[in-house]
Amino acid sequence: MVKLRLKRMGAKKVPFYRIVAADSRSRRDGRDIETIGTYDPTKNPAIVNIDEEKAMNWLNKGAVPTDTVRNILAKNGTMKKFADSKKSK
Repeated sequence: MVKLRLKRMGAKKVPFYRIVAADSRSRRDGRDIETIGTYDPTKNPAIVNIDEEKAMNWLNKGAVPTDTVRNILAKNGTMKKFADSKKSK
């Protein structure tokens, strides 16, 4: 099963995350299938860059976002577009 989740990058005490599509059995910082975007919580407000087309593609293929990624995508508006696209089918 494919999950959309955060992959931790950055130095100690300075986290920076990539939002990736990865196999659910792989480690948190292990191999990923594709990078979808980035998330930097150290800035105020947090900086989020997401390739919405890639995210929608993975969601349509059945990828399951983790709770944190689901919240990030919801704030970005991607989850609403995904829900609307499912209703129209």
